[in-house]
Amino acid sequence: MREAMTPNERLWSAIRLEKPDRVPIVPILLPEPAARLIGLPLASVARDGRLAVDAAFRVFDEYGGWENPYPAAYTPLGIQIANIFPMRVRIPGKDLGENDVYQVDEQEILTPEDYDRIAEVGTDLFYYDEYLWRITDIRRDELRAAVATFIGGYEYFIAECTRRDTRPFFGGYSLHPFFMLSLMRSLVPFTQDLYYNPEPVERALRRMTADVIAKQIPIIKRSGLNLWTLVEERASGALYPPAIADRFWWPYTRQMVDACWSEGIVTVFHLDQCWDRNLAQFRQLPRGSAVIELDSTTNIFAAKEALRGHLCLHGDVPAALLSVGTPKDVASYCKRLIDEVGRDGGFILGSGCSVPVDVRPENFRSMIETGKGYELLRT
Repeated sequence: MREAMTPNERLWSAIRLEKPDRVPIVPILLPEPAARLIGLPLASVARDGRLAVDAAFRVFDEYGGWENPYPAAYTPLGIQIANIFPMRVRIPGKDLGENDVYQVDEQEILTPEDYDRIAEVGTDLFYYDEYLWRITDIRRDELRAAVATFIGGYEYFIAECTRRDTRPFFGGYSLHPFFMLSLMRSLVPFTQDLYYNPEPVERALRRMTADVIAKQIPIIKRSGLNLWTLVEERASGALYPPAIADRFWWPYTRQMVDACWSEGIVTVFHLDQCWDRNLAQFRQLPRGSAVIELDSTTNIFAAKEALRGHLCLHGDVPAALLSVGTPKDVASYCKRLIDEVGRDGGFILGSGCSVPVDVRPENFRSMIETGKGYELLRT
């Protein structure tokens, strides 16, 4: 059977809760697994953002392509200077071996006094005037060139998408303010602040939420993609009781989603950890306003029952299955996802969080080929 939709049409059909000609496929292929799949040392893509893009598209081409590629134009330094991961990072080829995976090093770096500083001057001014220099050894006079290199890598990624007549998966990206503060402060001190010193945290969250909206909406609209990713890994019921999420997470989440939705922009929630206890809450969001991206610790089948006909789901082939399973195992799980989660639309097949760095090539191919062929063969 021939495909009846373009990749972008297929993706947006799923996002709009329709049933496309086949399930769209968007693996979260980052530079590290891409490098491993083509035999490059991890230090090479940690040093060179353009090489990271080349690695991702070499995999894309060699494995037959899929729907809108996941933007992966970064280096470890790039995710620091772009305020994507506000943490110290150990880098392969510098702090680690040539073929080691980069490591984020969570430490208590943000101070209690910094909450009000953020609320006063705003997220970016605080980050680039004060915070970035606490987590990197980059010099201030090197920052402009480093930012230009990061932007250039993303522009190169877009150009490579265009060359293949496809589009990036999303046009904006941010950590949720709750998650960002947790990383900057570190989990235990941040949790203590939530219970024993909550007012400064709330002041910072209010300002950071307003800053995300003011910064991301223009970026997304310029991209023309009307889709952005909001990352959260620590607000779920697996870590906090509902009262914490209801006070410190959900109101700001609704504010960001509603602001974007009013501009026709859909929010992709990248939700690591187990969100089983929170699933029903997402029905409070406007229908079709979000995609729920799960990492295989949340029960995606329960998520489908909770959110059927309301929000699109993305996921969730487990990292363990891709690393140590067999192609038959991967194909079987993908077919189950397509049958049970995708049977009435509103589903994007992908990896549970990132494709693991030790993915078996034959398993990755099985995920892509099963997603492409299973429904079409049955039609």
